[in-house]
This record gives sequence, C-alpha cells and structure tokens, in this order.
Amino acid sequence: MKRYISDEVKKTAALLDAISKDDALLDLTEEIVHRCVQALKTGNKILLAGNGGSAADAQHLAGEFACRFAYDRPGLPALALTSDSSVMTAIANDYEYDFIFARQIQGLGNAGDVFIGLSTSGRSPNVIRALEESRRKQLISIGVTGRSGGKMRELCDLCLCIPADETAKIQEAYKVLGHIICALVEREMFPKP
Repeated sequence: MKRYISDEVKKTAALLDAISKDDALLDLTEEIVHRCVQALKTGNKILLAGNGGSAADAQHLAGEFACRFAYDRPGLPALALTSDSSVMTAIANDYEYDFIFARQIQGLGNAGDVFIGLSTSGRSPNVIRALEESRRKQLISIGVTGRSGGKMRELCDLCLCIPADETAKIQEAYKVLGHIICALVEREMFPKP
C-alpha cells in the first residue's frame, strides 16, 4: 500500500514538473489569465462547467473567484453552471442532458463573458454543446482537458491540454493550474499595495 501511495505521488510530481518546463503550456495559462482579466475589467463574468469531479472543480474555481483566493478583496462575477439542481434537472427533463450547460449559457451568457469548460476526455457532450453555444453568443471559450483535447480542442479559443491521459492525474493538474489562474486574476484585478 505504501508503495502505491509513493508511486502515485511521484506520478503527480512528474506531471507537475513536466508542466513547469512546458513553455507553450505556461504561455497558454498566462493567456487564459489575460483573457479572464480583460473580460472582468469590461464588466463581464466567468461561467464554468464540467461533469462529476470536473463539476466539483468548476464549483471550486467559481468559489475562489467569487469569494477570495489568497487575500481579502471584492468578489468577482463567476458562476458554476453545475450549482443549480433545479435548473439542471428541468433542462435535462424538458430537453436532454446534453443541453444542461448550453441552455444556461443561452440565458446567462453575454458576448465577452468567459466560459471555462472542464472535461478530462475533451468529449463530454454537454460541455461540447456549451462550447458551441459560447461560440454562437461570442463568449471567450476556454477548455481544460487531457492530452488529446478531444473535440473540445477545435471549439475553444484557448484549450489547456494537460499532458496526461489518466483522469485522476488530469484533474490533479488542473486543480493546480486552476489555483494559479485564480491567484493571478486576483493579483491583476486587485493588486496588493
């Protein structure tokens, strides 16, 4: 058991080390921060969505933006589209599950907002539909996914492809990068004196 624990920690450390040396990925992360800050400074908001663990990650990041990350400052307009079970189940019941995020973007999204879709495979049908709706409504679409990017890669303005294939490792890495994005957005929006 101890060996398994050690091996898993080493795999995560190796992945994070690879990310820290990947200039293209670091540049892309910086561009995501820039796009989020630009949207927020012009009065727009950040919408996030994903399924399962990615839904939890979307909610986690929305909370970091809306509340605070590293220090006290005003809240930022961010919303996880996974949070309202009444809305999600109504859409799933009246349309189908593939539209639970797209319908919310249709109602809540405005040109210039940011939509961040999380899918480890890059193939989640409801995230794909949300990206398509984001494109129609002229939102800035950001994908966070695994190595291949799946179908998301072609639908995103920016697609952050974690260089891993294992779901757990992809999610572990995008938690780290998500925290870094939150920290940098916070610093850009509300510089500490």
